[in-house]
Amino acid sequence: MKHTFSLILLSAATLVAQEARQTAPVLNYKVVEDFFKVPDNHLYAEAVGVAIKSNGHIFTLNRGKYPIEEFNPDGSYVRSFMDGAEFVHAPHTIRFDKDDNLWYVDAGNNLVVKFDKNLRIKEVVGSRPEPWVFLTHGIERALAPPDHFYQPTDTAIGPDGSLFVTDGYGNSRVAKFNPAGNLVKYWGDRGTANGQFNTPHSIVIDNNANLYVADRQNNRVQVFDTDGKFKAVYRLPGPAWSLCITPGANQVMFVGSAGALYKLSLDGKILAEVHKPGLTNGYLSSIHSLACPDEKTLYIAQEWVYRFDKLEIQ
Repeated sequence: MKHTFSLILLSAATLVAQEARQTAPVLNYKVVEDFFKVPDNHLYAEAVGVAIKSNGHIFTLNRGKYPIEEFNPDGSYVRSFMDGAEFVHAPHTIRFDKDDNLWYVDAGNNLVVKFDKNLRIKEVVGSRPEPWVFLTHGIERALAPPDHFYQPTDTAIGPDGSLFVTDGYGNSRVAKFNPAGNLVKYWGDRGTANGQFNTPHSIVIDNNANLYVADRQNNRVQVFDTDGKFKAVYRLPGPAWSLCITPGANQVMFVGSAGALYKLSLDGKILAEVHKPGLTNGYLSSIHSLACPDEKTLYIAQEWVYRFDKLEIQ
């Protein structure tokens, strides 16, 4: 009931915003029915992440017993991964970089974990809370910010291998780490001015090394260079939950929201949009994550309704 009421409020706010502006063309889509062939005994919890490997395999992330699942390009099931891992607490996002390394973000454990293409752990950034430390004097020597996170949300990898982390719910910043995993710098704090954030929830990078940050509660996307210099802001009629950028020479960006989906040019123009709030199949709920292998295909993770969908853009 809480999620349904929240979706109604967000949808109403979106409709009011629409009345005050010129809307873009409608983004028509078709849901591919029963695309993901999930084993019968694999029940999802919140659907929070989706990412595509270079071979076309699709990985999904949820907060249930089988956190990461892999599917063939046709939706047939391959395997699950990270079942029962101790560092899994509140899964938030997954991303693949150009070398097929998988980056996993756990907001509850304040961790970013890098797996290589064979799904072996290669790097851990941040550190998970350790309650036993508070029973000893170890807390005096505990690792502290700014190198560590407070509920991080997403990652992007720069052309030189730098790691960018949106951090996140507790903090309101973007942190940059060099390829060796060392903190280089960070920028942002809580607020509404340019360069400030209120829940930086998603981050992507384009072919020209521009960073796009979904500033969720400020209903906007902010653009920076890889040194954190502010470049632009793109305002939306609703919260910016999730981002993806298409590959190739002529890139576009999709923005997932609550009950809505936007297609933007990289200069911020809304090319198309759809507002179709609802909790049942075919409707849009909370688009926590999306992946766009091209302009005509979207994979979306709808958090509140525990569902992953493949959309064909018409």
